[in-house]
Amino acid sequence: MELRDLPAVDELARSSDDPLAVAAARTVIDRAREAIRAGAEPGDLEARLQEELAALRAPSLRRVLNATGVIVHTNLGRAPLPDAALAALTGGYSNLEFDLQSGTRGSRQDHAARILRRLTGAEAALVVNNNAAALLLALAALAEDREVIVSRGELIEIGDGFRIPDVLARSGARLVEVGTTNRTRAADYEREGAALLLRVHQSNFRQVGFSEQPALKELAAVARRLGVPLLDDLGSGAFVDLGDEPTAAQSLAAGADLVCFSGDKLLGGPQAGIVVGRADLVERLKRHPLHRALRIDKLSLAALEATLLLYLEPQRALREVPVLRMLHEDASAVRARAERLAQSAGGAVEETVARVGGGALPLAELPSFACAVDESLAAPLRTGEPAVVGIVRDGRLLLDCRTLTDAEADEVAAAVRQK
Repeated sequence: MELRDLPAVDELARSSDDPLAVAAARTVIDRAREAIRAGAEPGDLEARLQEELAALRAPSLRRVLNATGVIVHTNLGRAPLPDAALAALTGGYSNLEFDLQSGTRGSRQDHAARILRRLTGAEAALVVNNNAAALLLALAALAEDREVIVSRGELIEIGDGFRIPDVLARSGARLVEVGTTNRTRAADYEREGAALLLRVHQSNFRQVGFSEQPALKELAAVARRLGVPLLDDLGSGAFVDLGDEPTAAQSLAAGADLVCFSGDKLLGGPQAGIVVGRADLVERLKRHPLHRALRIDKLSLAALEATLLLYLEPQRALREVPVLRMLHEDASAVRARAERLAQSAGGAVEETVARVGGGALPLAELPSFACAVDESLAAPLRTGEPAVVGIVRDGRLLLDCRTLTDAEADEVAAAVRQK
């Protein structure tokens, strides 16, 4: 076929009554021209039109089976939601900002705040759309045009170029670095005229060797002497003991005035930024103009509230919050799942190491087991339905079973058999 043989866009579009046919036909013709110029045949244009129409109408955001062994996988949506959180999502009306008892306007902040106060012992709580927003709001409300003191060793960068110094600058606060990259002491924070002391938990990295950081209670003592608040940015956040990761309750007990953390990492809920602490400081955050721009939406709030309710019974949370269940599952159960998958999919069981991910517990290594299949299956599984994403290593595709449920492992086995 030559370029002059190609039909007009309108002519090709007439073969379909789909309202998107013209746009799809234009794309098909453009690709056909490229193919002809490259010396290739453009193929059946009407069939290509139907394929393009199907692609235009297919959702881009799809379900993925996570067989990577990374539990809080940022690229795969971080924490999978508990069933209780999914059940709480409603597309209808809700009492988001309506007090059903009095029949008057209410606050969306009341729904999660009551549970957060109970879980952390805080006087008050506030929820925004993510932890970066929580930090930005706190800095803007408490330290705009004033100094914020932070250790040089805590000026971290996390995923996608998010840098603490940049957030400080956008908030209007003035950054004052103290200490050195590897050693900072409580006395370094003794600076008159500052508005806020900031401690940033090193959640996504660890310093080893010749290093030193003051304990939170030491910083709290300095903050009291200076008469300024202490803000503790935990990053990942947790409500149960996870070893190297402090909980919000522990930070408040150690003397932090405000603590902020994520809802969708170790907590295992939806994307959210949570601030807990002194009532007068939380009120200042609520009244700041940025609060409305950063507030959480009704669906995320419903999922967060349902997730938080699980934590009122810690043992229930360990069973029903997927992130916690994957973190604590015995390796023998993971191995049994990998063996069943390997037997069904025709692969081999391989011992491996799973990770927490999401910038949390960077040194933690979780013993795990994977089903190893041929590397050539990586692309077909990734682009199939449902999409299956594993780890390619040494010529094989590893399907790590720590991040798969039993039911998901069955789906993966069926997907492998179909390829």
